[in-house]
Amino acid sequence: MTDHLSPLATARPGSLLDDPALSDRRRSRSAAFWAFWLILVATAGQLAVAVAFPDLEQFAGKAFLARLIAYPLMMLVVPAIWWVKNRGRGAAAPWTAFAWLALPFLVDVSGNTVDFYDRIEWWDDANHFVNWFFLCLGCGLLVARSLPVPRWALWLVTAGLGALLAIGWEIGEYYAFIRNGTELDTAYTDTLGDLALGTLGGALGALAIAGWAARRGARGETV
Repeated sequence: MTDHLSPLATARPGSLLDDPALSDRRRSRSAAFWAFWLILVATAGQLAVAVAFPDLEQFAGKAFLARLIAYPLMMLVVPAIWWVKNRGRGAAAPWTAFAWLALPFLVDVSGNTVDFYDRIEWWDDANHFVNWFFLCLGCGLLVARSLPVPRWALWLVTAGLGALLAIGWEIGEYYAFIRNGTELDTAYTDTLGDLALGTLGGALGALAIAGWAARRGARGETV
């Protein structure tokens, strides 16, 4: 009688560990893991400096104590939800997605640290476009892993999430900075511009993820 053994049983010792594709995926996950935590530490460290030296011009009147609490929490909420949902399943955490979702907070804080928001007129506009591109890369990776949808639907869902996040961000900015600040007269125009740039950047990020998913699908690889 012929024994029907699984591929794991018949593979030569060490062959799975020597698989180049598997090794590359492990290296990629490890790099993304460290990238996420470095982004978090760099963001929190700069926020702590801003709280410690509130009289510096680039930090004055920008609610950095609130940011010191809110930004790390927002950076950790998606990994925490993923962990609660998947603990005990042995699934590999999507650290690349987590890192992309965290990166906009580092960009925002770093821009304040080097005073780009006051020194470079277009910096705020560029941030809304680029940061929402990053956010939708992260959102798109999570959507692609979670929802077996066509590529057009992946783009639509991811871009829609980006638009919702842009609206939520502007509401938060209004209550944190604008309603009692000196920018109320120009807030309407500025908010419309930020919403347009954020939505456009998010749509482009969603398009990048849809293209990436299509290429992986064409090669027979899972997302």
